[in-house]
Amino acid sequence: MELGRVSFFQTNKTTPAPILSPSKVPFLGSNARKSRVICSKANQMTVSITGATGFIGRRLVQKLISDDHKVHVLTRSKSQARVVFPEQKYSGILIAEVGEWEKCIRGSTAVVNLAGLSISTRWSPEVKREIKQSRINATSKVVDCINKAPGDLRPSVLVSATAVGYYGTSETHSFDETSPSGKDYLSEVCREWEAKAREVNSDVRLVLIRIGVVLGKDGGALAKMIPLFMMFAGGPLGSGQQWFSWIHIDDLVNLIYESLVNPSYKGVINGTAPHPIKLSEMCDQLGQVTGRPSWLPVPEFALKAVLGEGASVVLDGQRVLPVRAQELGFSFKYPSVKDALSAIIKEK
Repeated sequence: MELGRVSFFQTNKTTPAPILSPSKVPFLGSNARKSRVICSKANQMTVSITGATGFIGRRLVQKLISDDHKVHVLTRSKSQARVVFPEQKYSGILIAEVGEWEKCIRGSTAVVNLAGLSISTRWSPEVKREIKQSRINATSKVVDCINKAPGDLRPSVLVSATAVGYYGTSETHSFDETSPSGKDYLSEVCREWEAKAREVNSDVRLVLIRIGVVLGKDGGALAKMIPLFMMFAGGPLGSGQQWFSWIHIDDLVNLIYESLVNPSYKGVINGTAPHPIKLSEMCDQLGQVTGRPSWLPVPEFALKAVLGEGASVVLDGQRVLPVRAQELGFSFKYPSVKDALSAIIKEK
């Protein structure tokens, strides 16, 4: 699971205008260039991205490149980034290490901040500190670079990831963008993460996307669950009664894209599908689309043995609704988990 924020534009800058809502032009993988929206030079964006080599970042980069935008990959390791984005395939991408971030951000149209250590691991005290600091440090660096840029070279928008962990957990309550923060560890991480993003200059439009469980074949929770089901070992985690607030990777990428180009998108937006489900139903649907049984539950003690305190990420949950995205008219390609899982299983 991923831990996965109004509108002021410089008058002397070229502002990217939306040509067509990307929520209506879904990412099509290798066929994207055949049906993409072509951008004119006047509408071309330059987007600097942290966390670009991650599960979400890779798909976002592909979408931006397919729509003829320029991408700056902000990374801690050029060599590792080149493994993900080989030069022969991604010749138009500029890869920059930390010392070069400020130069890349200056003159960029927008910045997307996705960096952070994965939380799907055993939480030792050291790991918990790194989970928090990796997010706060990357966000602090990005905000500092944006704020130092002269007005005419400052990005117009910062889209910064945060997570539904902000709300805490509950089996009975629903949460939207106006709900208060929880009181557990992940809530604390998200509060501090968002607070750092809010330090960005007031003339920069800030979008904070509180991301739910991202479903896709190449990463996230689902990539770990599918092999278990294919080996006839899949089933509910814990009681199965915990809420599962999910979103298909393509819908999340389109939501981020829309946040870049549409000035109406500002403040907190929940990055979740409109129909959260119980985890038992999620596992049942996954069993159906894979043609495998999903009756064998994974007991709580087994998860705690593997993940320790980190097991709370899957043993607890929350029902999070994308109220703001729906108010803005965002169109989800995959509003139902059955359609989302069917599409993912069919991916090559």
